[in-house]
Amino acid sequence: MECIISRAKLGDEENLAYIQTESWKAAFENILSDEALQQCTQFDKVTNMYRRLLEQNIYNGYLLSVDGTPHCIAWWGASRDKDMPDSAELICIHSLPDRWRRGFGKKMMEVVLGDIKKAQYTKVFLWVFEENMRARRFYEAMGFMPNGKAKTIMGTVEICYEMICATEDL
Repeated sequence: MECIISRAKLGDEENLAYIQTESWKAAFENILSDEALQQCTQFDKVTNMYRRLLEQNIYNGYLLSVDGTPHCIAWWGASRDKDMPDSAELICIHSLPDRWRRGFGKKMMEVVLGDIKKAQYTKVFLWVFEENMRARRFYEAMGFMPNGKAKTIMGTVEICYEMICATEDL
């Protein structure tokens, strides 16, 4: 099984949108309301969002393919939260549900964390739905820990996880 991770580029927006919307449908069906989930998984809307991000070179996107088929995405950048200005933020990491728990998310996370360290960030954080125990276990296994911050979004609670990035090995 060949696994290739590359920077997302113009032309990838439909693959990015497909992976995100299908992942959301599977992962959040019992977390978000049907209305919220339907609104967030509109393929054309998500495709246009990724097209804009790529055209304007907003943040850092990755696409992981398995045997030539797109499977996993990740996006990160400088913090969007004003109270964490010197941190990197993992904005999303999604994979198609048919290959969850096969190590592809870990491979993607390792590339993203390496990129964050090269950018000389010493801390990275992410937001995750409190009820998304599968994702929380994944983040904790990767070294992230809850930092006590929480917010309500789309009718459910998101909690913040963070990790200190060691830069000595660069």
